[in-house]
Amino acid sequence: MKFDPANNIQDLQYFGEFGGVNPSISDSSTYTFLSAKTMFDTFEGNTEGCYLYSRHSSPSNLYLGEALAAMEGTETANVTASGMGAITAVILQLCGAGDHIVSSRTVYGGTYAFMKNFLPKLQISTTFLDITKPEEVEAAITPNTKMIYCEAVSNPLLEVADLEALSAIAKKHGIPLVVDNTFTPLNISPAKFGADIVIHSLTKFINGSSDTVGGVVCGTQEFCLSLKDVNDGAAMLLGSTMDSLRAASILKNLRTLHIRMKKHSENAHYLAKRFEQDGLKVVYPGLPSHPGHDTMKKLINPEYGYGGMLTVDAGDLDKANALMEMMQEKNLGYLAVSLGFYKTLFSAPGTSTSSEIPEEEQKAMGLSDGLIRFSIGLDNDIERTYNTMKSCMQELEIL
Repeated sequence: MKFDPANNIQDLQYFGEFGGVNPSISDSSTYTFLSAKTMFDTFEGNTEGCYLYSRHSSPSNLYLGEALAAMEGTETANVTASGMGAITAVILQLCGAGDHIVSSRTVYGGTYAFMKNFLPKLQISTTFLDITKPEEVEAAITPNTKMIYCEAVSNPLLEVADLEALSAIAKKHGIPLVVDNTFTPLNISPAKFGADIVIHSLTKFINGSSDTVGGVVCGTQEFCLSLKDVNDGAAMLLGSTMDSLRAASILKNLRTLHIRMKKHSENAHYLAKRFEQDGLKVVYPGLPSHPGHDTMKKLINPEYGYGGMLTVDAGDLDKANALMEMMQEKNLGYLAVSLGFYKTLFSAPGTSTSSEIPEEEQKAMGLSDGLIRFSIGLDNDIERTYNTMKSCMQELEIL
């Protein structure tokens, strides 16, 4: 049977304590035991289905984790209080002093800063490279390399990782392939192509309403249990625990993700095609002009499209800023970081979400001052949106 992430979510059935159509929220930080031995066993990690303390786990968090594991096709999943909580826990669980990471050069700015600036304090080094060149990835692997890290579609340049090729390299060298799939939930299912661990910032498309921060690690039962180990689990000991109320609200929003992703993708694809026809420098993986288009075509679950993210180069930072301010005034969206909201969000990543990357490295990877990253919203009349955006660009002589 064809793998369908939306069906996997829909087929989960949870009842509330009193028969509610939504599972009950476990609004407790600690849980009682009828026997002292059961408490001891739970501390030791030997008792399934028992709850001890909400930093370890809670029913609400487990419901959300199960749904996200079903979506990604992994054995299980652990939710965290933020996307960075998921990323840092995975890296610190797999790496120690003297270890090495091979990472894409274009990753979320917070991920880049953690690898570049924080991990050296722990004597963990990172080689940043062009993830679209598998031969460079393999050449960078050393005996101390503990993971290959990438984003399925990268932030902010929208480079597409060849997950099958990267997985083959990872397996050849006996190391995990870790994939951040934040930009493309449902569009791409990395575990299908050999990813060992899949990470999301739930803050973005999965939650979809820009009111919650959260993260998830999807992987094997063994790895996810190791993250929660009371003695040396990175997720457990770093304490990036999601609140039960937030887990419950994200689970409810997850139910509509398939509808939203189809519309995000449809709208982004429409705008990308029209802007490219107008002569703008547009980057969108659904365009045949995108260098990773053929790779993306192999990876996508077709009915969900190529995702809701695109970039447009306005020429320079002043023009980019003027355009974003004008689009906000015209109610086309918000000049704001993040993504996955029902309204379009736009920002200049070089001075915002990727500002942690030094200017010379931004230039080397092709991140120009005038680049605007768009998270395209759920606009019903996308032609109207296009016409208004185009008029803004014409007024500012970008077009």
